Amino acid sequence: MDTRAFRRSLNKSDNYYRNQGFGEKEQIATQMGEEYQSDLVQTIRDQGYTYTQGDVTIKLAKDFGFCWGVERAIAMAYEARQHFPSQRIWITNEIIHNPGVNQRLKEMNVGFIQVIDGTKDFTVVGDGDVVILPAFGASVEEMKLLSDRDCTIVDTTCPWVSKVWTTVEKHKKRAFTSIIHGKYKHEETVATKSFADTYLVLLNLDEAQYVANYILNSGDSPEERLRQRNEFLTKFEHAYSEGFDPDRDLDAVGIANQTTMLKGETEQIGKLLERTMLKKYGPQAINDHFSSFNTICDATQERQDAMFELVDMNMDLMVVIGGFNSSNTTHLQEIAIERGIPSYHIDGPDRIAPDNQIEHQPLHEAITTTEGWLPAGKIVIGVTSGASTPDKSVAQVIQRIFELKAATPAAAAV
Repeated sequence: MDTRAFRRSLNKSDNYYRNQGFGEKEQIATQMGEEYQSDLVQTIRDQGYTYTQGDVTIKLAKDFGFCWGVERAIAMAYEARQHFPSQRIWITNEIIHNPGVNQRLKEMNVGFIQVIDGTKDFTVVGDGDVVILPAFGASVEEMKLLSDRDCTIVDTTCPWVSKVWTTVEKHKKRAFTSIIHGKYKHEETVATKSFADTYLVLLNLDEAQYVANYILNSGDSPEERLRQRNEFLTKFEHAYSEGFDPDRDLDAVGIANQTTMLKGETEQIGKLLERTMLKKYGPQAINDHFSSFNTICDATQERQDAMFELVDMNMDLMVVIGGFNSSNTTHLQEIAIERGIPSYHIDGPDRIAPDNQIEHQPLHEAITTTEGWLPAGKIVIGVTSGASTPDKSVAQVIQRIFELKAATPAAAAV
């Protein structure tokens, strides 16, 4: 399928809304300010991102929370509900990875497409319904299905995600395999894959090193090469395009990424594969075998940079706020863990109990409960949040901590 031609055609449709609004921006901005902004957070910003109350000093990351793309997506969804008051409205996924925001849309009578046995159930969407595409985007197949049903499409896809799609389309035009740094099940990567022809999704630098070794090692015999090939295909099962052949499809590669991955790791993967192709094909032929464009989201980079700055400060523990399925939030948590700072990833204030317990998700583990998480006496707590977390949620978490320490200072030693 010519995905670029399809995107151009969709952009010209009278039933497609992406860059144009519905004329209610000012009213929606007021509503969102009331629902998601916080005076307390603004006060902390005004005081140099450090704020003390009682025994607690909060050090807030200088970049955190809602990014422009997230605010844009929520605003477009709110506008759509107001502009189409009597029509059925659906969204193909969570608008963003924030349970509070998604619940608010449900309260506004926006339906969420259910996943049944691993497949989205679009049978509920009727001809002419309004359908919102989330900030992560949607696959080409989903967009075509909705277009064929004459649905009104409100596309809130983040422009940085669209930039990645353009990159993999360039790879496809040159018959390059797209090496996508991401999580193959993540909604954004699922959408990105649909714009590629041949692709391989790599989770981390270790997997990239495995691929680099494969490219450079031709095997001592046909039998050994076949064994290596089968091992490769088993290792990356579900993470490559249909009919993928590593002996053929790793001859020319281009780099892309899920926009919420760690910036530094994406860069390392790109440099590793560039060095690999230089070693195999030489500098004169590198452009025929390797391609790289910058597809790292500015907001993701800024929040990670702010987190690196924050963890260099002296603190007793870190609280990272964001949806448990939020990739960019998880990577903020990784930074704290790498520095050996006790860190708690929560998705909202309700995870903090009044008896000094906290329900949180350790990195790559199930949600658990920790008792006595707040130490006694004076403490310094670092706070940051993912790009899908509103200021109000951050403020509520901070306020819970203040209240807990003020009410039970002795119990904190338990």
